[in-house]
Amino acid sequence: MITLFGDVPYPEILWPLVAVLFGLLVGSFLNVCIYRLPREESVVTPRSHCPACGHLITWYENIPLASYVALGGKCRACKVAISPQYFLVELANGLLWAGLMAWFGPSLAFVKFAIFASLMLALTIVDLKERILPDELTLAGVVLGVVFSLLIPVGDGLSAWLTNRLGIWPEAMLSALDSLLGLAAGAFALWLVREAYFLWRKVEGMGFGDLKLMAAIGAFLGPKLALLTIFMGALSGALLGSVFIVLFRNRDTHYELPFGTFLGAVALVVALWGKEMVQWYLGLLY
Repeated sequence: MITLFGDVPYPEILWPLVAVLFGLLVGSFLNVCIYRLPREESVVTPRSHCPACGHLITWYENIPLASYVALGGKCRACKVAISPQYFLVELANGLLWAGLMAWFGPSLAFVKFAIFASLMLALTIVDLKERILPDELTLAGVVLGVVFSLLIPVGDGLSAWLTNRLGIWPEAMLSALDSLLGLAAGAFALWLVREAYFLWRKVEGMGFGDLKLMAAIGAFLGPKLALLTIFMGALSGALLGSVFIVLFRNRDTHYELPFGTFLGAVALVVALWGKEMVQWYLGLLY
């Protein structure tokens, strides 16, 4: 095998580079989704254009990262500043894909979690900016999570525990059952939190978009990691939200925090390290 940089086989270097390139391209499409879906616009037509002057963006003005730098962060036609979000989302998605390739290697698991990471990234940004979680992304996540469960074991273990006692589920479908249980557990647990908050404060603390987001996360990760995501999302939201309110909102405790942003960000961490975190916690109990 041809080697580069000493004894490192070149495919091990090449695959993360390929992942970066495709991640940047997908990141460019995510920017389209982030801008258009909250406005109920098609992500296919019309062509990408400057929202200020309507200038149609040519292919060489739409090269991820490079075009933004070359244009100085401004529209070539009207010179209005382009939001740095476009650059940052492309960069973040490229780095996520490269990291996941290094973690999983060229495999179906990489494809699954790369798609999951891109969905979470888009939903995190949309909720942060618009306080909305588009059905086009959340429901797509639900469907894709269940489909991937048929190809890659979710590995939650709850389905195996149930079938050992009930004996009603074919062995080949255990992963799909984990996915469906995760879907239900994520949505139902968050619904309980939503109802409890409403009974306590007499106002709605979150919308149904958050429930759909948790259904998607549960479909990908299974019930245990779905519940861990809710716990960590609530904890991080409470901590960071309190700091934000104190520093920037003059202690306005009624400020609406984008809970979906916290859930989406935490889900990326849980997807990689959640099982170890659950095992560590269970080890404290036994």
